[in-house]
Amino acid sequence: MTSSSNDRLSPVLTRIDAGLDATLDRLMGFLRIPSISTDPAYKSDCDRAADWLVSELQSLGVTAEKRPTPGHPMVVGHAGPDSANAPHLLFYGHYDVQPVDPLNLWSSDPFDPKVETRAGVKMICGRGSSDDKGQLMTFVEACRAWVAEHGSLPCRVTFFFEGEEESGSPSLIPFMKENAAELTADVALICDTSMVAPGVPSIASQLRGMLKDEFTLKGPKMDLHSGHYGGPALNPLREISKIIASFHDDQGRVAVEGFYDGVHEVPEDIKRQWEGCGFNEAEYLGLAGMSKPHGEAGYSALEQQWARPTLEINGLWGGYNGVGSKTVIPAEAHCKITCRLVGDMDPQDLQKKLRAHVEARCPQDAEIVWDNTPEGSPAAVMNTNRPEFEQARKALTDEWDREAVFSGMGGSIPIAGFFTSVLGMDSMLIGFANDDDRIHSPNEKYNLESFHKGMRSWARILDALSK
Repeated sequence: MTSSSNDRLSPVLTRIDAGLDATLDRLMGFLRIPSISTDPAYKSDCDRAADWLVSELQSLGVTAEKRPTPGHPMVVGHAGPDSANAPHLLFYGHYDVQPVDPLNLWSSDPFDPKVETRAGVKMICGRGSSDDKGQLMTFVEACRAWVAEHGSLPCRVTFFFEGEEESGSPSLIPFMKENAAELTADVALICDTSMVAPGVPSIASQLRGMLKDEFTLKGPKMDLHSGHYGGPALNPLREISKIIASFHDDQGRVAVEGFYDGVHEVPEDIKRQWEGCGFNEAEYLGLAGMSKPHGEAGYSALEQQWARPTLEINGLWGGYNGVGSKTVIPAEAHCKITCRLVGDMDPQDLQKKLRAHVEARCPQDAEIVWDNTPEGSPAAVMNTNRPEFEQARKALTDEWDREAVFSGMGGSIPIAGFFTSVLGMDSMLIGFANDDDRIHSPNEKYNLESFHKGMRSWARILDALSK
């Protein structure tokens, strides 16, 4: 007699529960590897993290190997039934992590992970615990439980892990193009995301895009003594401040001409769904020490985060920044900019408009010099009409005992767009991080509940999508 779906799933969930301590031990070993991709000093550690993943996948019977790139290696693996009719999933994650600076703000060694209890909540503490090693391992461990119980996975799975996500993924697109036939599946699963609110499982239905740029405003031929030239001299810091102030009006709206081309208002039915998704605006703002939204007037914090474009100043510097005073007028000032994109905004077109805005405000005796390597990717909207989305949503609802929701996302995850543009493949973004996980910051953590129920969630999703 053929086992029913519930008979097939139940022992997998039981095994996940019973093996939690062992899975935590494996995760701790992974977190101890300081795989910081942006710093060449950690190149060997990135290699070590890739080797660690290959070994773990091979222990599950996955045909896995480390693939070289001009940068850090990719990890690719294949497992599941041989039948070409079996559903085929690609699971993506990244094994590299952000730098840990400033180190003095960490309460413990970022690469000596541990489980701590804070305010009654058990959490895994350490760099990469949430972004993205802990999340990646929820899927790997769900697969481990399936294989342990049934000898194989319930569907075909391609594992695809990269080591450059935190440093711009320079090797990603060339690798995907060179290996397109091998990597293409029915649908891609991406774990590098979060829940809309604590305990509210979510599937991202849209992602903002990204444009990065940087410019230098050059003024005097050299730094000048402010006693000799203060007054007559053009001060690049003062002039760049004027340019930056011109980016927004008093209502928080971006004042660059044509900036909102391609932006669409959120339909009322989607707004109503978002209003009931469990997002707590006051709590969200309070985590950052704010009492009200400071973005575009007339839009809620959730709309500002998910559905409105932004222009942010990420870095501004020039002159003397050491201890004490130095009476200098600097020769140049610098600015780093990012824009989050929505709808049909075109990053290349927006770059031209942004640069034109800046250059039109360049004063006499000054020069604007741009970084020649701007980066940009458009927003992504997921095809939620595919049956896999509803199957996954039902699986998440069953695990979390709370209606799972389709949500927007304020962040930019270019891989989702690349799966579409390079491989012609739709993506589902499902992760279990929380807004307070402090990713990219000191004292990163991942709730133990997220890790445990994340594994159980993926087991349920594998079951649902394999039918």
